[in-house]
Amino acid sequence: MRAMTRTFVSVATAVGIAAGTLTAAGTSFAATPAQQAPAVSAQQVAPLAVVNLGLSNAQAKEVQRWLARSWNYTGAIDGQLGTNSWKAFQRFLKSAANYNDAIDGVVGPNTVKALQRWLKLHYGYTGAIDGIAGPGTQAAFKRFANAR
Repeated sequence: MRAMTRTFVSVATAVGIAAGTLTAAGTSFAATPAQQAPAVSAQQVAPLAVVNLGLSNAQAKEVQRWLARSWNYTGAIDGQLGTNSWKAFQRFLKSAANYNDAIDGVVGPNTVKALQRWLKLHYGYTGAIDGIAGPGTQAAFKRFANAR
């Protein structure tokens, strides 16, 4: 009887260990990178982003109306400065502030630098031309939007 109990305990232990190993294998298999959705880079997402640089929707609508009147903006007047709004703004900056990068609608450092140069000349921006749209850049951009 004792031998049978030992055998039973040994078999039960072996089955438990095997089951645990299979469970762990199943869990690790489910978490493999091949099973996950592919990552999307910030570069792929950036053109779809709305970048109002601190403007309210009402202020952004005024900027869009100005862009539609003067810089071939044909998108919605919705208060969301997206890719098409920024393409139009980049066309403006190319003629008014020495913007010499792609007209791609991405608000990168070169777009911000050109905006800062222009805001410095016309809307009281006093900060560095550094391509960072900080509080000073945003305040001057708001003054521009409010003047529309």
